[in-house]
Amino acid sequence: MTATTHNQTIVDQFTRQAVPFSNKTAMSSDAIFNLMCEMCRITPQDTVLDVACGPGLTACAAATVAAHVTGIDLTPAMIERAKLRQAELGLTNLSWQLGDVYSLPFENNSFSLVLTRFSFHHFLNPAGVLAEMKRVCQPGGRVMVWDSVPDADKADAYNRLEKLKDPSHARAFPAEELLAIIRESGLTNIKTASFNLEFAVEKQLTGMFPNPGDEEKIRQIYLENLTNDNVGMGVHKRGDAIYFHYPTMIFVGTKPNEESL
Repeated sequence: MTATTHNQTIVDQFTRQAVPFSNKTAMSSDAIFNLMCEMCRITPQDTVLDVACGPGLTACAAATVAAHVTGIDLTPAMIERAKLRQAELGLTNLSWQLGDVYSLPFENNSFSLVLTRFSFHHFLNPAGVLAEMKRVCQPGGRVMVWDSVPDADKADAYNRLEKLKDPSHARAFPAEELLAIIRESGLTNIKTASFNLEFAVEKQLTGMFPNPGDEEKIRQIYLENLTNDNVGMGVHKRGDAIYFHYPTMIFVGTKPNEESL
């Protein structure tokens, strides 16, 4: 798949997902944003860039602390949802930009904190995006990547399932692989924390748009995983509902000062 074709798939999927994605879920709980602010050490002096900002959940959470936050995303419908969320919250210290995250339209060293949340598994070249994130980060600033991290021995099955649910899914990396990408970028003092996000299968499917016929395949995989856990998502039942969790990890590294590069 070419980058252009993949980007078209992302825009198609997230145009349709814009409204359900902006609703409060496990991905937008107070606990998850508190952990983000703590790990990133967000302060009132920070200027923040949220890469692949979606409907502005992360950017708006950061803006409650930081001096200013900029969000950039490829999908116009997501930017519109982000602007609505900003207005609903009455936040004035945010700006939004439509753009391709592989070539960020910002000068070198523009932000003290550059972050992205639950986006890396959509990138065909995550190392390229990370290089751009580091470029626009100030020396001594922080870069955060937060994404799902399947077990290494279950990653193939995990990724097959996620691509059925969302055709714009590219690949989620096991923690060791994602950490290697982050280290190879040149970021230092990398700190990590784990966090599981629980969802009900049927509730999640109401906000997703798999290809025709794939919903039943998805349900069947979850049913099978009640006993074998091939996808490593802790599939279980509560009452009649099937639940699962995303194993995720947050990585925060520091861009070295220029004199040490």
